[in-house]
Amino acid sequence: MAGEETPDPKPTGTIHHARWEKPFGKILSPFEEFLHRQTSAGLLLMAMAVLALALANSPLAEQYSDVLGTYMGIVVGDWKLKMSLLHWVNDALMVMFFFVVGLELKREFLVGELANPRNAVLPIAAAIGGMLVPALIYFAINPGGDAALGWGIPMATDIAFAIGAMALLGARAPKALVTFLVALAIVDDLGAVLVIAIFYTESIAFGPLAAAAGLFAVLVGFNLAGIRKPAPYFIVAILLWYAFLQSGVHSTLAGVLAAMTIPAKPKYDPERFSARVREIIGRFDRAHQPGKSIMTNIAMRTEVQALENTVHRVEAPLQRLEHTWHVPVAFIIIPVFALANAGIPVELGSLSATFSDPVLLGVFFGLILGKFIGITGASWLVLKLGIAVLPKDTRFTQIAGASLLAGIGFTMSIFVAQLAFGDQADMLLKAKTGILAASFLAGITGYIWLYLAADTKSAKSG
Repeated sequence: MAGEETPDPKPTGTIHHARWEKPFGKILSPFEEFLHRQTSAGLLLMAMAVLALALANSPLAEQYSDVLGTYMGIVVGDWKLKMSLLHWVNDALMVMFFFVVGLELKREFLVGELANPRNAVLPIAAAIGGMLVPALIYFAINPGGDAALGWGIPMATDIAFAIGAMALLGARAPKALVTFLVALAIVDDLGAVLVIAIFYTESIAFGPLAAAAGLFAVLVGFNLAGIRKPAPYFIVAILLWYAFLQSGVHSTLAGVLAAMTIPAKPKYDPERFSARVREIIGRFDRAHQPGKSIMTNIAMRTEVQALENTVHRVEAPLQRLEHTWHVPVAFIIIPVFALANAGIPVELGSLSATFSDPVLLGVFFGLILGKFIGITGASWLVLKLGIAVLPKDTRFTQIAGASLLAGIGFTMSIFVAQLAFGDQADMLLKAKTGILAASFLAGITGYIWLYLAADTKSAKSG
């Protein structure tokens, strides 16, 4: 009939399968899908935290502590770089976490939810409220002394845990609400990065800091010169990390700064990419020789390589690196961080004293009450003033539920706790206990709230 679209012809040619490829394909495909879900990252993170707690309260507790305290490093002549395993995890491995955070920040502000000022007002205001109120609650409970240094701990939200908990709700959590929580957590991460840079730097060595500034200028120069391959950026970023490590400013900031210099524009636009692919496929087809393997056909191999290069040119380097590093960061680096940092020895006889400690109470109530009051209150204010709008298909009660989930502080909160109380083991223990207790309660209460607040009709239709 006239006007009907002609279906695309089915592809022809031979598909070769190894003997065990099909059965293993059936196993790996769901596994790969599993890996890319934030729920999985949150569950793995929880498992590593439980394992760390188990190790710290088992007969292996001493060995667990000794392994983390083991010194290792690099020695070249008179130059050496040695740190404990715990410091390598927190000061080196976590640089990649902050690198991915930086890539997410840049993407969100360029083309994501935060690129549209009208849409960005609500999560930005909510994030600011969710940082200020927890810090104030903590400071009200710990107004002076060394304990006051922990005011930055309850300001952070763990994006993997929070999104993982929301993902468990399925259709009961509107997509726009998930986007709101992601945008809020990303702004929250930016706030945490600034707090670390400004307030958790004890002393500054200006020589290495000047070197870091010069290296950052080199990275910016790479961007302006149109360098798109990641290798030059990574080489200079390693030097930038070392300069920060020597300067006194926390070295993980090198990851964020390096991410900000990664090019965010693809070399080819969609039209140019499409034309280029058709051109390459045409040459590929013309080079085909029936019965001859592609391994012995130089012309065909050349076109396959040209196709790969073309695919890279339609992807922004920022997009490609974020996709490449998301899985290793979410499923290796963050779980290793949790395993190294969540091990808290629990003494049943001193639990009452522990849970009445001001540091623990400041962290606990900062995350539970501070996040809820700060995010819900700031959201209500900007909505009441008419300068922000609710996300599509979302009710204000669901914003309040999301604010409870934002009380899951875990990764970034533990990281800030290490900076605040790294040389005060007792306060660090109390802070970590408060983080774990608050994160557990925030996850449970946030899930129940959002489950009950869901629009059951839309949930069923979804």
